[in-house]
Amino acid sequence: MKVLIVSDTHGHEGNLEKVLGKVGDIQHLIHLGDVEGHEDYIEAISGCPVHIVAGNNDFFSELPREEELWLEDYHALLTHGHYYCVSMGTSRLEEEARARGFQIVMYGHTHRPELKIEEDLTVLNPGSISYPRQWGHEPSYILMEIDRDGEAHYTINYLK
Repeated sequence: MKVLIVSDTHGHEGNLEKVLGKVGDIQHLIHLGDVEGHEDYIEAISGCPVHIVAGNNDFFSELPREEELWLEDYHALLTHGHYYCVSMGTSRLEEEARARGFQIVMYGHTHRPELKIEEDLTVLNPGSISYPRQWGHEPSYILMEIDRDGEAHYTINYLK
């Protein structure tokens, strides 16, 4: 199973379109918020099930604040992260994810990619595919692949 994880497109899907063409077939697209009203377009171009949560710029949106999702044997929490103050660190988000029994927590908001794999919890942020803020300012996304043995593998990728 291949899962594309993105965040913070802010109404500019050009790079998302490039990534979709580049990564090939995916089984799920996860968008961690700040679509700014373009959720229907993102669903239309994805060609697979799409999971989108509301970000702090998704005003008047009916998108959910969070979503729980099973990716094979992995229980994942999807959130934009602003309600957990992720700009100040992820400890509050990690505590919540552990308390609720998740193996994976995905968030956006900071526009900086992160991948932290611990024994009981994987914390990931794909960064921003449209407005990156990390050193080098390369648009980023994460591919999650679950192999035949059910093991999850993650890669942070940059659009060059």
